[in-house]
Amino acid sequence: MPRKSDEIRNREQRERQQKLREADRKAKRPDRDDVARTALFMAISSMVARGATDALEEFQDRVVRMLVEQGFDEHASDVVFEELVAKYRTGQSPFRRKVHLLHPDDPDQEA
Repeated sequence: MPRKSDEIRNREQRERQQKLREADRKAKRPDRDDVARTALFMAISSMVARGATDALEEFQDRVVRMLVEQGFDEHASDVVFEELVAKYRTGQSPFRRKVHLLHPDDPDQEA
């Protein structure tokens, strides 16, 4: 059987991915980024609330070092981390509600 063209394989892959995303949305299944954002918020806001500035600085250094190893700019990585700390400092959830998850069958809600 001849190999499928790149165009056909890419189209089929897009269709498979779309079906998976739709199934995840219907199942209200968080993706990796949802979990990572929540875990980072919990870690940072917990350290801030405890006044664990040394632990937070060490955590920041480790995260920034890992980002630099991936090829990101060190200064820019530090700035982004500091911005997150400032945002998470209040301890209040900075995340928007996922209305499409709260009312998945509402025809007025757009995906």
